Amino acid sequence: MNISVQQVKERCDALHEFNPMMGHRGCRLAVTFPEIARMQTRAVMEAAIEVNEECGYNIVPEIMIPLVGDKKELAFVKKTVVETADKVKAEKNSDIQYKVGTMIEIPRAALLADEIAEEAEFFSFGTNDLTQMTFGFSRDDAGKFLQDYYASKIYESDPFAHLDQNGVGQLVQMAAEKGRRVRPDIHLGICGEHGGDPASIEFCHKVGLDYVSCSPFRVPIARLAAAQAAINDK
Repeated sequence: MNISVQQVKERCDALHEFNPMMGHRGCRLAVTFPEIARMQTRAVMEAAIEVNEECGYNIVPEIMIPLVGDKKELAFVKKTVVETADKVKAEKNSDIQYKVGTMIEIPRAALLADEIAEEAEFFSFGTNDLTQMTFGFSRDDAGKFLQDYYASKIYESDPFAHLDQNGVGQLVQMAAEKGRRVRPDIHLGICGEHGGDPASIEFCHKVGLDYVSCSPFRVPIARLAAAQAAINDK
């Protein structure tokens, strides 16, 4: 690449962040480096088209733009995604359908969900980050002091294991309602460890989410909890 080791080190230093979880990640990378979004979109679309043709499937890719906090931010990245996806379709002479949505994981996105729904065909609630940013806890460090909160009865359970229905849940419910008002057919789901927690799944069912996503080993529990929630709702 005709660059020195020193140049590489200097670039690494320039990219260093004191608080990476609040830093240059998610859709922010695609704003700074649109080529990342182009590369990822091309990979998704080419793979879907090839599998559809070779295996006879009818895959409809759902391209999710993460960490969005503003409608204009989503629109900027979505434009890159749509341009690339349509270019791949033309190259492959394919009529494959696809959807573009976002992950709601920043409180501001939940508050402005009606605006964001104008651009997003689906929401997936990233409750790991949404919990972290709503509480102001670092998910990686909170374990050092949360035990004292449980002992003092300030919090009854780990908010990263069981969805905080009063606070974080209120944001999820509000965003779901606002999103549906703008786009009645919007697809709503939850992505995170809460997707495998029975109490959290029951809450998601009550507020009208369509699906949960969780770790593979939690799938049987999630399916059972979803079935129980549906029966109780009747």
